[in-house]
Amino acid sequence: MPHRVAPSSRGRRRNSGRLDILVNNAGTNIRKQPQDYTLEEWNTIIATNLTSAFVCSQAAYAEMLKAGGGKIINIGSMMSIFGASFTTPYAASKGGVVQMTRALATAWAKDNIQVNAVLPGWIDTDLTRKGRAEVEGLHERVLACTPAGRWGTPEDHAGIAVFLASAASDFVTGTAIPVCGGFSVQG
Repeated sequence: MPHRVAPSSRGRRRNSGRLDILVNNAGTNIRKQPQDYTLEEWNTIIATNLTSAFVCSQAAYAEMLKAGGGKIINIGSMMSIFGASFTTPYAASKGGVVQMTRALATAWAKDNIQVNAVLPGWIDTDLTRKGRAEVEGLHERVLACTPAGRWGTPEDHAGIAVFLASAASDFVTGTAIPVCGGFSVQG
């Protein structure tokens, strides 16, 4: 494919100076009830989770266009499709990531740039550990609604990320793929 890095004569990859893959993985949250957010908190979450992904994607476009194509992988959230009383700006920003993914995918497919989103479920991270400490009963509710019966790990996303970054996904664009242990089925 035109956007792959060719191996050198010694079998190692050389730095071609190209941008082939962009992963937009910014995320922050402040857990409060909707009426308690300040405009500054709202703007911080939207800027971190959504605006930064747009700015990086826009910057990557020119480089990927020169290279003949590329892959953009946006990290959304299950909160893109579910709501919770304590995640209003987070859910709005990650829902925006899914819609932005679809819009960029339709705009840039003709340029051989695939844009997709991964929607992590309840993954054991610093952010969700803080959430478990702040939201009473969250741990138990997640386990009860997740058919896999556990919280996910960051490593659970490796396979989907490799697929979306590889030539195997060259005809996949505009998707939002849950990686959630079945939570999205039962939510």
